[in-house]
This record gives sequence, structure tokens and C-alpha cells, in this order.
Amino acid sequence: MATPPVDSLPRETKVEAVASETKKAAAKQSLHYKLVITLYRVFAIVVLYLVLGGIVIYAFVMGFYAVNSSWAAPVILSAADEKSLDFREKLVTSQQTIEDLKVDTKKLDSGVAEMKKHRAALLALEPELQAAIVREQTHNQTAGPELATLDKQKLADNVTTQKVLAELNEVESNVNKDLAAGLITQGDAATQLVALNQAKDAYTDNKIAEVLLTDSVLDKTTIGTSSLNVLVKQAELRSEVAQLDVAINVAEKQLQEETRQVDRLHQAITTAKQSPYYLNAVGGQTLYFAFVPYDNRANAVGGSAVYDCYLNMILCRKVGTVKQIFPGEEQAIHPIFKTQIRGFLIQMNLDHAESAKSKTVFLGRKPVLF
Repeated sequence: MATPPVDSLPRETKVEAVASETKKAAAKQSLHYKLVITLYRVFAIVVLYLVLGGIVIYAFVMGFYAVNSSWAAPVILSAADEKSLDFREKLVTSQQTIEDLKVDTKKLDSGVAEMKKHRAALLALEPELQAAIVREQTHNQTAGPELATLDKQKLADNVTTQKVLAELNEVESNVNKDLAAGLITQGDAATQLVALNQAKDAYTDNKIAEVLLTDSVLDKTTIGTSSLNVLVKQAELRSEVAQLDVAINVAEKQLQEETRQVDRLHQAITTAKQSPYYLNAVGGQTLYFAFVPYDNRANAVGGSAVYDCYLNMILCRKVGTVKQIFPGEEQAIHPIFKTQIRGFLIQMNLDHAESAKSKTVFLGRKPVLF
């Protein structure tokens, strides 16, 4: 059996065609790999430069705010803030205390005036009372001995009258005998008896007068209850004057203390008026404030320009001026470093209200050339 002939040429042609196609596919795949690697390298370089640029920018910003001495951080104060509410409460309390103290001082003032008036009236009575006591004592010194002499004379007169009354008793007995004997009429006897009774009544009156005279002598020559009553009234008058002196002294000291307290409260309110919280509490319009650290106080000058910048440092524009500087110390967080810092507040006049919402503004001049 014969072997059939082999067609070698077409087979070689097929092999070459396959090899050519394989080379083309390998070249195309290699081109794709090169493109991906190139893009990855470009992306990595861009990211690296962006990271380096970010680091440089961050370092620049940190360095910029570390050396810059003109920045300030805008502060928005609200009437509902804790400090504003506390300040308003203290302000209202102080004003109410002042009004209460004014009412008390008026009452004390009128009370002191009334007590001084009453004291003056009592002091005016004291010399008159003393003069009356001296006048009465002088009169008693003169009238006492005279009344004592008259009392002795009255006693002597009463003794004599008593002897006469003894004789009148005999006369009465004789009248009764004469009437019984019919020597005199009943009318004559009654007349004589009436006269005798009148003499007896006169004797009794004289004894009473003598006793009363003795009382008068006692009043004039000794310190009796009447004199003691006068002395007691004089002591009471002097005691009342002394009590008024004490009350006036206490009231005047209290009046002085309350007046000083009113002055201190007025001074405290005057000092409080230098606080931004006072302006925020009583002001009816929107006010703009900014926090300035102590390191930047040289640029915080009244009337100096206020600049607001894009990216917090470049492309700056003037947005207002510094209106007022407050002396009280405040504490805040650094807008960049986020650390606690000490400083003070200023009030700004802003032409652009949006600048109050910026992270920082700059005082006096632009932070860079543009």
C-alpha cells in the first residue's frame, strides 16, 4: 500500500501566520501594560506632589500664624449666650438694688430730718424747764420760811381762839339759862346761838387752814413729790434727747453706707458699660466683635482698618474699622492651632456683615502684599 504524498508548503504557511498573530497580541498587551504603568506613575507623582504641596501649605499656614501679629478672630455674641444672660441678670439686679437703696436713703434722710427737728424742740424745752425749776426753788427758798412763820402764828391764833371758845361755851350755857328763865326771847337766844356756832365754825376753818398751811410749808421747804415729778420730767427729756442722738447717729451712718453702696454700684455699672456684653445686652442693633490675643495688641488701635482675606491670608479687602477696645480679659481657642489663648475683645464697624463669620480678620494692614 503506497503512502500518500504530504503537502508541506501550506502547513508552513499556517504556522507562520499563527506566529505572526501571537507576536501582534503580545505587542498589544505590552503596550497596555506600559500605558497602565505610565498612568500609575503619573498619578503617584501627582499625589506625591499634592501631599508635598499640602504639607508645604500647612507648614506655611502654621508658620504664617505663628509669626503674624495682626490677626483677630471674629466673635458672634448672642443675647442667649450664658455670659450675656448672666450679665443681663446681674445688671438688672444691680439696677434694682440701686432703686431700693435710693428709696431707703430717702426714708432715712426724712427720718433723720424729723428726729433732728424733734431733738431741737426738746432742747428748746430744756432751758425753759430748768429756768422754771430754778425759779420755783428760788420762790420756795423765800416763801418757805415766811409760810413757816405764818404757820406758827396760826397755831398761836388757834390756841387763843380755843380759849375764847371755852368762854363761848359758858356764854352758850348762860343763854340757855336766860331763855329758860324767860329773860330773853327765843329769837334773841337763836341769834346768840348762831353767832356762837359761827365762832366755832371759824375755829374749825382755822384749824383746817393751819393743816393746809403746814402742807404748803412742807412743799416749800422740802423736796416733795411735785418737785420730784418735775425732776423726773427733766430726766426723761434729757434721756429722750440722748436716745435721739443715738438714733440720729445710727441713721446717719446707715445713710452714709447706703450712699457709698449706691456710688459703688454706679461705678460697677460704669465699669460694666466697658464690657461687650453690656453693649450686646442693651443694644438693639447687630454688633460685631473680635477676639485679639495679647501678642497682637499693638495692632488693635481704635480707627484702624479691618481686612478680610480669602483662604485666611491672601486676596484681602478692607471690610471695616476698629471702633472700641475692651479692657477685660477673655479666653478663646486659637482658630488654627486649637490651643487655649488669652486676650481681649474689640468692637468693629463692618461694611460687610459676612466678614463676621470669617475664621480670622487682620487689623491695621494686609498680612501679605495682596
